[in-house]
Amino acid sequence: MELSFLIILSISLLLLGVPVAFAFGASGLLVGTYLMVFNGDEFAYLLTFLPNRIDGIMSNQTLISVPLFIFMGMILEKSGIAERLIESIAKLFGSISGGMAIGVIGVGVLLAASTGIVGATVVMMSAIAIPVMIKAGYNKKLTAGVVAASGTLGQIIPPSIILIILSDVLRISVRDLFTAAILPSILLVGMYIIFIIVIAIFMPHLAPPLRDENKNKKDIIIEVFKMSIPPIILILLVLGSILNGFAEPTEAAAVGVLGAVILSICYKSFSIKLLKEASIASVIFCGMVFAILIGATCFTLVFNELGGDKVVLDFFSSYLDSPLSFIIFSMLIIFILGFFIDFFEICYIVLPILSGIAMHYQVDMLWFGILIAVNLQTSFLTPPFGFSIFFLKSAIGDLISIVDIYKGVIPFIALQLLVLILLFLFPDLIISSDDFERIFGF
Repeated sequence: MELSFLIILSISLLLLGVPVAFAFGASGLLVGTYLMVFNGDEFAYLLTFLPNRIDGIMSNQTLISVPLFIFMGMILEKSGIAERLIESIAKLFGSISGGMAIGVIGVGVLLAASTGIVGATVVMMSAIAIPVMIKAGYNKKLTAGVVAASGTLGQIIPPSIILIILSDVLRISVRDLFTAAILPSILLVGMYIIFIIVIAIFMPHLAPPLRDENKNKKDIIIEVFKMSIPPIILILLVLGSILNGFAEPTEAAAVGVLGAVILSICYKSFSIKLLKEASIASVIFCGMVFAILIGATCFTLVFNELGGDKVVLDFFSSYLDSPLSFIIFSMLIIFILGFFIDFFEICYIVLPILSGIAMHYQVDMLWFGILIAVNLQTSFLTPPFGFSIFFLKSAIGDLISIVDIYKGVIPFIALQLLVLILLFLFPDLIISSDDFERIFGF
């Protein structure tokens, strides 16, 4: 009875418009208090665990890296590096059919690996690239789809915030998860580029070349080189130190913050105002993340103590007779939830339940984690509530209709699902850090 009330109460609060963190946190706190008052002997200890859980969250060495990576990304975003990159690459590749779209994907990769912040990346690329592409005659649906999809690459390309969160929830090392995400990231980016090339070959009117007003390609190449090499060096320092085991994620993130500050100084964009804006944006973002985490922790603590995890396990055991069927069902649940709720809520509320069942089925957690990461990335594009769609629409106003944006992201959702299926069918595409060392020798 108490378990049913907990679930009904949390859903009711969500339907009333209460933010997820407070809906689940309040539900857990109210039901937990009720159990302590009216079933004291059995549940007297329940909420005494909560302060210890919260303290554990705040002192978690893995999660400490999250604010640092966010701060690093905010500094790079505020420094104007994205604008310079997009303008330079547009000059370099824009003169060929589909070149601007491929250039946008390239910038998305670079920004994903250096900032990892989806919202900022989508807004920046939307405001700069979309007007240029539409003026050149690019199809509006294709333009919206390319920018929205490229902006979400920060969800799967290290140092992705979602990978760090998954490493904590699934109890996998950040190093292993970052390493395992390399090949899937390359596969996904490759799919995007192949799609654009096919469009450019068979339907060139959808992605025409930009008017070539820059005759001196040598100067443009030098400009692109100067703009891209510094962030690439920063990426190699941060990710390389983690992948090679030289530094923990928190240490690497701290170095990344210092590197981002140095880059902003080199680009002559560093100021007290930039530091203030980046700090405020980081605090707001981190506050949201940790509020959801604390609320979800309170909910799952009470949920598990009431035997909710056993109820879910019994349900899966009754209807799913193999680990593969469990994974398929889990991916379906996550994909459907991605239409309506944010990936943070899925990570902190749904995954703690699914991860326990995955361990029961003896599923490879590294494989499971990457499948979840790719699936969650898809949630940023799925209508009607895909966050990337809203970020893009807010940046461009009436330049592209919301219906055209929805239509534009569909091919890229299909490509992401294709990658998800390939990773499911070929688990060897996901390599651990030990495999990485054996293959590449470091």
